[in-house]
Formats: sequence, structure tokens, C-alpha cells
Amino acid sequence: KLSSFQSLVDVALAAFGALLLAGCATVTETGRSQLNLISADEEMKLGVTAFQETKQKTPVSRDSQATAMVLRAGQRIAAVANLPNAQWEFVLFESAEANAWCLPGGKVGVYTGILPITKDEAGLATVIGHEVAHATAHHGAERMSQQMAAQLGGNVAGALVSGKSQTTQAFAGQAYGLVSEVGILLPYSRKHESEADYIGLLYMARAGYDPAASVAFWERFSEYNRQHGGSQGLSFLRTHPLDAQRIQDLKAQLPKARAEYEKAKAAGK
Repeated sequence: KLSSFQSLVDVALAAFGALLLAGCATVTETGRSQLNLISADEEMKLGVTAFQETKQKTPVSRDSQATAMVLRAGQRIAAVANLPNAQWEFVLFESAEANAWCLPGGKVGVYTGILPITKDEAGLATVIGHEVAHATAHHGAERMSQQMAAQLGGNVAGALVSGKSQTTQAFAGQAYGLVSEVGILLPYSRKHESEADYIGLLYMARAGYDPAASVAFWERFSEYNRQHGGSQGLSFLRTHPLDAQRIQDLKAQLPKARAEYEKAKAAGK
């Protein structure tokens, strides 16, 4: 009998836990267990298709110097990234949006709007390293798998109250949605961002970029957010870590990244 909000929580977590056992994988750089129900081939096909669509819809920058810098930083990051069978492609798109992304399979897009914030190649390497880390950690596939798990949990919750009144069914649906979104999906998204920060920091250091540039970039990006009305909001309802928290975390991770940087310099990178 489904008689309380706690029961809905139990249903959601039980359904999610069952899929964890069925599709457990490990993120190489961190050792974190993750849910991944999507094959690498399927993930790559989705990335390639989405990238082709983006290139058709979004103009490519004609700034040859900026494009060359994106390619240099991208290729150096790709050389140290762990993504078997990647089809690396780095494109600078003409857009005022301060953003960049990496699709599964190694398809990286950088918007010209972020270049004033990256300022130089090391700043750009920070951004590309972070985005490439999303791909190497298979965050896209994990996110889709989480949605599949959440949908399964919703189906189970719905079946358990199918014979109840419409009011009870409506409450169950709303409560399950709150539990899955706030209790499961949003925290995992924040975890992805923090993990990409850490892995990206290692990548840029191994590629021969001073990891201290990452902290400087995120400080500039935090100021950009403040000037453009970016709300810090309630941390447990955000899909990204608070700017101050991610900067603090990166500072704590700098010693390990500096060790990687010294190795890279010794190797002539």
C-alpha cells in the first residue's frame, strides 16, 4: 500500500537502484561508479548527428586567428584525453553566447562569445578541457540513462496507485516528480560539472597549460555571470555548482594538477 510521501521516495530510489546494478560503469579518472545504459557506438552516433545539425544551423567563425587557437588548444587536449575511437573535431561558431560544449565522440563547439572571457589559449584550454571531460566521462550517456531510470520509477509509482482516487494519483505523480528531479537528477548534473572541472584541470595540465589559469578563468566567468544577471540561486536546485564552490574546489585540486603540469613540461609539452 502506497500510503506516504516516504513510500514514493522508496519507490523512486528502488527503481533507480535496480538500474544502477544493471548498467554500472566507472569513470576512469575519478573511479566514480555511474549508470550507463547507452553503448559507446550509440552515444557516438548521437553526437555526430547533433554536430552536423549544429554546423548547418550555426555560422562558423571566419576569424582565422581565433580558429587556429581553438584548434591548437583542442588538439593538445585531445592528445591527452581518454576517449577511444574519438572522431575529434573542433569548430569555432559565431555566436554571442558565452558557451562551449563537447558532444559524444569528440565533437567540440566553441562560441566566439566566450573568447573575451577565456582571454588567451590557457583560458581556452580550461574551457575545452572541461567540455572534453564531459565526453570522456560519458556524462551524456549517463544523463540519458538517469532519465530512463526516472521514467521507470514513475511507471512503477503510477502502477502502485492505479486503483486509487484521482486525487491520490495526482499527488503521487507530483511527489514522484519532485523526488526524482530534486533528489536524483539535479544532483547528478552538479556532480557531472564538478567532475568535468577536475578531469579538465588534469587534461589541461597534461597538455602543458598552467592549471592556475583555470582558477583565473572561472573567476572571470563568475564576474561575467554577476554582470549579466546570472543568479546564484539555491544550490540544491541548480544544475551547476555555485561559482564560489567550483573555484574553491579547483584551488584545492591545483597541487595534483601542478604535478601533472611539471611532468608535461619535463616531457617538452
